[in-house]
Amino acid sequence: MGKPTGFMEFQREMPRRRPVEERVKDWHEIYIEMPEEALRKQGARCMDCGIPFCHKGCPLGNIIPDWNDLVYKGRWADAYAALRATNNFPEFTGRVCPAPCEEACVLGINAKPVTIKNIEATIVERAYSEGRAGARPPAVRTGKKVAVVGSGPSGLACADQLNRAGHLVTVLERDDRIGGLLRYGIPDFKLEKRFVQRRIDIMAEEGIAFETGCHVGVNLPAKDLTGRFDAVCLAGGATLARDLTVPGRDLPGIHFAMEYLPQQNRVNAGESIPSAARIDAAGKRVVILGGGDTGADCLGTAHRQGASAVLQFELLPRPPAERTPEMPWPTWPTILRTSSAHEEGGDRDFGINTKRFSGRGRVEKLHAVRVEFGPPEPATGRRPMRELPDSEFEVEADLVLLAMGFLGPEKSIIGELGLEVDGRGNVASDREYRTSLPGVFAAGDMRRGQSLVVWAILEGREAARCIDKFLMGTTSLPRAGAGVAW
Repeated sequence: MGKPTGFMEFQREMPRRRPVEERVKDWHEIYIEMPEEALRKQGARCMDCGIPFCHKGCPLGNIIPDWNDLVYKGRWADAYAALRATNNFPEFTGRVCPAPCEEACVLGINAKPVTIKNIEATIVERAYSEGRAGARPPAVRTGKKVAVVGSGPSGLACADQLNRAGHLVTVLERDDRIGGLLRYGIPDFKLEKRFVQRRIDIMAEEGIAFETGCHVGVNLPAKDLTGRFDAVCLAGGATLARDLTVPGRDLPGIHFAMEYLPQQNRVNAGESIPSAARIDAAGKRVVILGGGDTGADCLGTAHRQGASAVLQFELLPRPPAERTPEMPWPTWPTILRTSSAHEEGGDRDFGINTKRFSGRGRVEKLHAVRVEFGPPEPATGRRPMRELPDSEFEVEADLVLLAMGFLGPEKSIIGELGLEVDGRGNVASDREYRTSLPGVFAAGDMRRGQSLVVWAILEGREAARCIDKFLMGTTSLPRAGAGVAW
């Protein structure tokens, strides 16, 4: 490495966040750009470790030590080339990825890990500002036509790779704008949509066709695709939200997170939502059920809408603050994580099971009980849950948001094509991403279940490689992901 002693000389430093009282009044990103010299010092912290476990931590297998070192040396163009070699959309992952690479950083054994995610985001933004991230259409076209269903990170990555291989790619999106989860699932304060649109515009300039309002299996017969295209990739995501079947669930004022979050993104984009349909936390007591990233996204959104109070309940017990022997380095640790939204306010509580809702005409109260989990059962590994005696309680709630995860993909396209599914209801496929229908492939959450953006990009890249091989008999597209166990 360029600075062998950098990890001993410099401490981990993160970009400053805008003051809470300022950022909750707008929907812009919360971080303040770090000075170049400070960022180069962070790159210098990357150790000359014998085995860079960050490769294993990153599903995409990003060449992290290389571009850390290049940033330290001020070779920003080379750093961007190394970054784009394995990641189609570093401007997305550099903002919304939880950075499993950092948890696998060798320096993290006994110190704070390298700020990989922030370095990544800065590399790509500098490439844009210096004109290195523009369109690069393929020099040769194969004449093969491929349809990609879904324009989330998996579908976009698949389309990008197939276009690089020279195929004629059409991306079909059911919504009115391209981007899927990136467009309507992630709040603007985490990922401003101008960054999404910027990349989509480049992809269109490179020759990819985008068609919106195409809900395959609903207003567009899925079987039409197999006749129009030489191959089809299904990348529609896992959009069936987990519901809560308790008394009072049908009361007005109880909504899925993916009803709430996309609506605010639409408002931010300038759309007008009828007042009768508007889900607004302004002046309300909000309860969020679910302690993951989606729950935190709801929390930050409720703050910006002006909620009077916000509670976030999680069924599982409070995670430990640090690694335990059960989660050794370099595995991803299930520890208590505090997002920017938690920093802005609200209260979290763990081990809470909702029993019912009550109210006159709309939700007014949530009734719950505290629970605890026993040791894992030898046969299943599951931890039995029991309610704690005399722990019932109730809280007042004007708005309840369900952010409890997703069960799998929608069934319309699966049923129409007669595709086989796995035990979890996802589209079944083999190691070549082929479904049970010849010429039809699957990728992303639709194939593997709810996961991270970085995994979705990997899935799209790998599916593209398999489709290219299917169409041409061979492929020059790279195999994706050092972190994949085949």
